[in-house]
Amino acid sequence: MSNTVKELEVPDTAARSASQAEGYQQTTEDLVGEKLVLNMGPSHPATHGVLRIILELDGEIITKADPDIGFLHRGDEKIAENMQYNQFIPYTDRLDYLAPLANNVAYALAVEKLMGWELPARGQTIRTICCEMARISAHLLGIGAYAMDVGAMTVFLYTFTQRETVYDLCELLTGARFTTSYTRVGGQIRDLPEGFTDKLSAFCDEFLPALDEIDTLLSRNKIFLDRTKDVGVISKEDAIAWGISGPNLRGSGVDHDLRKVNPYLDYENYDFDIPIGEHGDCYDRYAVRMEEMRQSVRILKQAIKNLPDGPINVADSKQLLPDKERVLMSMEELIHHFILVTEGLDAPEGEIYFGAENPKGELGFYINSKGGGVPYRLKIRAPSFVNLSILSTLLPGNMMSDTVAILGSLDFVMGECDR
Repeated sequence: MSNTVKELEVPDTAARSASQAEGYQQTTEDLVGEKLVLNMGPSHPATHGVLRIILELDGEIITKADPDIGFLHRGDEKIAENMQYNQFIPYTDRLDYLAPLANNVAYALAVEKLMGWELPARGQTIRTICCEMARISAHLLGIGAYAMDVGAMTVFLYTFTQRETVYDLCELLTGARFTTSYTRVGGQIRDLPEGFTDKLSAFCDEFLPALDEIDTLLSRNKIFLDRTKDVGVISKEDAIAWGISGPNLRGSGVDHDLRKVNPYLDYENYDFDIPIGEHGDCYDRYAVRMEEMRQSVRILKQAIKNLPDGPINVADSKQLLPDKERVLMSMEELIHHFILVTEGLDAPEGEIYFGAENPKGELGFYINSKGGGVPYRLKIRAPSFVNLSILSTLLPGNMMSDTVAILGSLDFVMGECDR
């Protein structure tokens, strides 16, 4: 009996030992090439907002990237469908909140396309000035933050010094520095204040030498070049396939700018160049933005020189608010004011799309109207949302440290991404 027990125990022990050895071997094989999943964000200074990227790493190499958005819970499109057209303008400030003046103009142009309106010459030039001021302001912050991300702190101080002057001009023009709400459907809330063009001209003259200084600090800096050259390359074909727009598209060598391709306002009257990159890497996207600011100064100088006289708003007296003096003196004007404030514009039925060349890319508005003062449907084409979609393809194969440089080169804003 005992011999039988011994005979049974021996093979059982041997089988158990063999099983353990096999399990250990399998575990060791699994450990070879094991990948780490790392959450970058949503609270991370280099994500420039509440962007979460789920990174899969093989050592320092990114093997998979999954961007996760939606942390802001904006709901702007649904808000727009429950507001009169003019009431939604303050919400456009909060899309790309680094360029609120340009957002105001893009939205107003979309509604005016629905209404069949065209601004008089002076109103168009004022809006062009607003858009180019916004472009300079947004690019200054984008390049300053980008440089700081890759270690160039001094550049950030230079760019914000110039940006403060732009904010002073915005305050003089609109009464606000950040969320301007300057544009109205059919025009602007007020004309250019006295002395504005002189101060804008002085800024243009002072800004170009400062921009050259920023260029000197970065464009031949060994560390900056190593962090950006041949990093995050987006081919021309991929840029087109993913719907990239703005400086990110032009950095990949695609000559596409809505101000030239589909001119709006009075852009066809200006002499300016569209900078184009060659390699589609992080450095090219930086270089495109630097040159775009120089071209914006060219446009601003021409706008100041050729600023026409005349009205700034469309001549539709029944769809625009009357002057306050007339409201206080006339019962008919008071009734007119009351109807417009309570019911909004009487927009026709139809659907339109309008896209503007904003600092981040093509900001587009699709409006479906059933008539009346509130849109039936409104859809926003946010350039930051579209530009970020390429991250899942762009990041794999790069080093973990390159993620910061790539994100900075795309220059996105989560306010419009999570619209």
